Amino acid sequence: MTKEEYLSMYNIIGAAMEVHRQLGRGLDELIYHEALTMELTSNNILVENEKKLSIFYKGKKMKKHYFADMYYHGLIIELKSTSSIISDHRAQLMNYMRISHTNRGLLLNFGEKKLHTERYLYLPKEDDFILLNKDNYKEYVED
Repeated sequence: MTKEEYLSMYNIIGAAMEVHRQLGRGLDELIYHEALTMELTSNNILVENEKKLSIFYKGKKMKKHYFADMYYHGLIIELKSTSSIISDHRAQLMNYMRISHTNRGLLLNFGEKKLHTERYLYLPKEDDFILLNKDNYKEYVED
């Protein structure tokens, strides 16, 4: 991952923190989605909302598909407004990343007292996901 790609994650989290500061917790996910889109746009970060993710089987495009909440230059952003993140939320993001061949993902939960954020990196060769944190992110950011 490049420094610019990492910084885009950082900037999106900053915008989400501002939305959480302004609106607090406990509102409907769609409210946070709209507010975050507005905040990102005001920071010249133009995301694709409800990005259609196609699924392929043996090289053929299937009729079924998923929709990611937001997409920004190789980054899938999934929003939640729940009391806590559970494994199903993480699995949803990871499935989206895998099927779309997207190597970066953000999980943002507006339902907790403080904005809960998780940053993921997908390593397709290993078919593995790395939860990025303050202790390990430098291992994955290219100079």
